[in-house]
Formats: sequence, C-alpha cells, structure tokens
Amino acid sequence: MLDLVLNHRTIRKYKSDPIDEQVLDKILTAGTRASTTGNMQVYSIIVTSGQELKKKLWDAHFRQDMVVQAPVILTFCADFNRFNLWCKLRKAIPGYDNFLSFFTAAIDALLAAQNCALAAESFGLGICYLGTTTYNADIISELLNLPKHVVPVTTLVVGFPDESPELTDRLPLEAVVHREKYKEYTREDIDFHYHEKEALESTEMLIRENNVETLAQIFTEKRYTRKDNEQFSSKLLEVIKKKGFLT
Repeated sequence: MLDLVLNHRTIRKYKSDPIDEQVLDKILTAGTRASTTGNMQVYSIIVTSGQELKKKLWDAHFRQDMVVQAPVILTFCADFNRFNLWCKLRKAIPGYDNFLSFFTAAIDALLAAQNCALAAESFGLGICYLGTTTYNADIISELLNLPKHVVPVTTLVVGFPDESPELTDRLPLEAVVHREKYKEYTREDIDFHYHEKEALESTEMLIRENNVETLAQIFTEKRYTRKDNEQFSSKLLEVIKKKGFLT
C-alpha cells in the first residue's frame, strides 16, 4: 500500500476500455469504508459511464478530454439529504441546514474519494481529480439531478492509463510538517523549501512559455487568479446557499 501511495501519478490520457463491474463495485465499496463523521456517511457517489452525459460533464469540466476518454466518472457529493430524510422518518428533527454540516459532509465525501482513488490504482487503473467540480457546482448539480442538501465537491476520472507520466515533484517533508506547533516561515525557509521545485527544467520551460519571471507568477497570474477565485467563490457560496446549507 505504501508503494502505491508513494508512486501515485495523475493520469490525463485514458484508453476507452471498460472497467469490469465487479472491480468497480470493489472500488466503490472501498469508498464506503472511509472514515466518516459519527458514522453518518453524509456523502453520495454518482457513477457516470454513459457517453451522452459524459459529454455534458465534459463541457462543465472546462472541456478536459479525459472526461469523455475514461470509461467512468465518479462525482462525490456532500449529502445530508438522505440523512435528513432518515431522521424525519424516525421521529428526529435534523438540524443540518448550516455551513458546519456542509463542511462535515464535504470532508466525508473527500475521504471516500481518496479511498476510491487508492482502490482504483490497486487494480492498475489511473485516476485524476477534477477541481473544476466546485467551479461549476451549479451546472453539475443540474446535470446530475442533485436535490437540496446535496452539493458536488470533487470528481474522479477513472480508467486504464494511456500514458505513463513521471512522478510529480513535491515539496520536502520539512516544508509541510510542523512539530508540536505551527512554526512561521522565514524568507530563508521559503527559499530553501522551494529551491528544488524552482530549479527544475520543467519549471524553467513553464516560465518561458508563460512569459513571466517566476513560477509563483504562473499561479497568481495564469492559473488561479484573484478574479477567477472571487468569481467561483461567489458561485459556490450561492450553490451552498440554494442547497439549504446557509439559512
């Protein structure tokens, strides 16, 4: 299992070969064995394999081709709808129409997603997380018929890899681990922790291609700009509100 985790690769190109249903069921079952708040399992997993619906999801996910290439798309949703219905049918009054409940359900959904990701990779399949799920949560909700108190929080593309990329670089352990208490970073710390990433040949190529001075500017000016962050934040908050979590 440790080798599997340490050798994780994000796959963006897939073969169209179908996934055996028994294998898929084992992957989904692994998702249900993830840790969950109070054993409530306040999440749902939407399995999409039909090409017509995948084409619509492809559009919602900024037209990333892997969405239509891969045989299966798994959308993980924060879901208090099922739990609320159960409570009402058992003479209990649910009090989960608030932000904490959404956040709790989102955590549950993400934990299930990571279990599914690991299980899929154990079968030789590739996966890719789609951050665009929260960008277009409103559109995805409509496409998947998600009711009140159900919000999509992440998506996994799952299928047989049609590429074998190198391991993606990561910051050194000491950059992200704090012993006992959080230790604020000095300028020297930042220079040390990011030196290897900034010195990569691939980083130098990205800087040239984007016509900027630093790798950080690619993130702030090209990939995740303030304008986009504020726009999609506003959209997501509106979805969370409409779904009944911000009353």
